[in-house]
Amino acid sequence: MKTTASLKATKLNLFNLKSVPTRTFWITSISFFMCFFAWFGIVPFMPDVVKDLGLTPTQKWNSIILAVTGTVFARLLIGKLCDKYGPRLCYTWLLILGSIPVIASGLVQTPLQFLVCRLFIGFIGASFVITQVHTSLMFASNIVGTANATSAGWGNLGGGANRLGMPLIAALVVSLGVSDGDAWRYSMVIAGGICFLMGLVYYFFTQDTPEGNFKDLRASGEEVTTKKDQVGFLTVIKDYRTWILFIIYAACFGIELTVYGTMDDYLQNTFQLERVTAGNIVLSFALMNIFARTLGGYFGDKFGKLRGLRGRVLFLAAILSLEGIMLVTFSTTTSIVLGIGLLILFSLTVQMAEGATFSVVPFINKKAIGSVSGIVGAGGNVGAFLAAMLLKSKSAVAEKAAIAANEGLGEAFVKSAQSAAASSAVASGYFIIGFVVVITGVLALAIRFSTSDEEVAEMDLQKPTNDLITA
Repeated sequence: MKTTASLKATKLNLFNLKSVPTRTFWITSISFFMCFFAWFGIVPFMPDVVKDLGLTPTQKWNSIILAVTGTVFARLLIGKLCDKYGPRLCYTWLLILGSIPVIASGLVQTPLQFLVCRLFIGFIGASFVITQVHTSLMFASNIVGTANATSAGWGNLGGGANRLGMPLIAALVVSLGVSDGDAWRYSMVIAGGICFLMGLVYYFFTQDTPEGNFKDLRASGEEVTTKKDQVGFLTVIKDYRTWILFIIYAACFGIELTVYGTMDDYLQNTFQLERVTAGNIVLSFALMNIFARTLGGYFGDKFGKLRGLRGRVLFLAAILSLEGIMLVTFSTTTSIVLGIGLLILFSLTVQMAEGATFSVVPFINKKAIGSVSGIVGAGGNVGAFLAAMLLKSKSAVAEKAAIAANEGLGEAFVKSAQSAAASSAVASGYFIIGFVVVITGVLALAIRFSTSDEEVAEMDLQKPTNDLITA
């Protein structure tokens, strides 16, 4: 089997759309954005959904958990499929099939139907893995961390942009004569339709690697990412570094999801902020993905240039530890000014840690990038699930105790006591989570690379490249 010379890009030239790597970067980033936009698109409408479908508090919580759970399994599977069939076909089918439950969620009539849709909508969260695989295949080792982090960060914006975008879509359909009560349904149908169209764009305007598609390369005898997919996947499972990165991603992306998902209520309960004010603060932190995650990949690449693959690990360990310290410190503050300052630093470090993680991932197993990315990506959702369960359990116990202790003292007094109890419980949960993140930062130092791994990474830079290749 012959091996083609690499045409991976050694720089991220965002305006050179004639370049296959650059064009792929933009299409995969936009596709990722739309997937996250649709995945979390229902969030701004939850009060309407609860009223329309008659959801109980338990069903509402279950809808959140189901959306995260579906993503875990999808990410584990999609990475392996990327190694076998290539990211182009995987993303095409994910977007097309994933649009179905998004559209269906706007047509549901019962709580059960809604919960089923939320489970399957979670599958489009696997788009993150395909994005990371595709950019890893398109960019050389000197820039792959920056490319991965930027595409992921800009894609993640979809999870925050829906807070503004979905209400705007709803306002548009209302202006066309749709009732306010049905606006959320039409908005979800539109979001699903856009995902479907992006699937067609992905199929016709991208390719798996700078050299061509997996199918064509294999037909001509070229070596692609893996010789035998199953062997590569088994090797990934046995590699301890994969599971350390799984834990690391749980400690950064997983914690970001959980903290941002609970921060609105925490800011209201702790600092007596209005809901709109708290929501805008949380949204502004989500928008830091525009640059913060890119910084993590950028510095991962810079440390890699200075100290090789070990340098990437050292930076990851440092920024992850700082993330934990910021969260621990935030959990103990009672000053809104200091609290917002610490939240800014937490947002910066947690997103940089995410970028730094995927500046390391492409070097774990060059022949099974998809499998590694899938397992590590799934770690983020596992972390979010576990952290959410911790905060939910602590808060539920504290709130029930507060209600029981103040029963009969008046509704306003009971609500105040319940709010204070929830604030204290979540703060203690943040403290525990932050401490665990610091420990995970130390654990990152256990990731080691062999001399041959370092040589392979260096050789990637020595291969001929061409940033002007076109398809």
